[in-house]
Amino acid sequence: MSTNIFTRIMDNISADLHHLMDKKEEKNPVAALNQYLRQSELEKEKVRKMIERQYKLKDEFTREYLKAQDLADKRKRQADIAEQAGETDLYEFAVKEYEEYEKRAARLKQSREETIEQLVALENKYEEMKHRLKDMHMRRMELMGRENIARANQQMNQVIDDVSDKPFAKFAELEQYIENLEYKVNSSYYKSTFDSKIAKLEKELQDKENVE
Repeated sequence: MSTNIFTRIMDNISADLHHLMDKKEEKNPVAALNQYLRQSELEKEKVRKMIERQYKLKDEFTREYLKAQDLADKRKRQADIAEQAGETDLYEFAVKEYEEYEKRAARLKQSREETIEQLVALENKYEEMKHRLKDMHMRRMELMGRENIARANQQMNQVIDDVSDKPFAKFAELEQYIENLEYKVNSSYYKSTFDSKIAKLEKELQDKENVE
């Protein structure tokens, strides 16, 4: 696994985020950070796939190492048997095979150990990347909060400025609206009680006539 790949990835993740976000000329820091996070997530996914491949490679080295070691042990036993039986040709063949398998097993064992070391390094890098990305997501939320407050203040200031510029016009409009609303309410109430008032008067007149 190339160290240059790790260096490039970590350099990308380790960019000076605070400097980027604090630049006065940056028009939309949240949008810039969102783009940076998307790129960083892609880099993180690449490392995750590297780790998966490294696990598969380690398993393959393990299988091949165990297979070569088994064959080496088998040829060693066969060489002992051939030597005890006095079969020189079989003994020499078994010894030669044993030496080849033993060399192969030793080489595979070393490759497997190197693969495991690289895997550990990759996983450490991956964990570091996840922590840094988590920090950047928190930074994004902080920036969004600051941006929301800034926009809210700007909108409130705009409202205050508008009211300050036209105070009498605003109050006049409000008073007219309230007067219209009161008229509608009173008119509706008068209409809704008119019938009941007339019915009451009619009953009182009838009662008076009956008494007379």
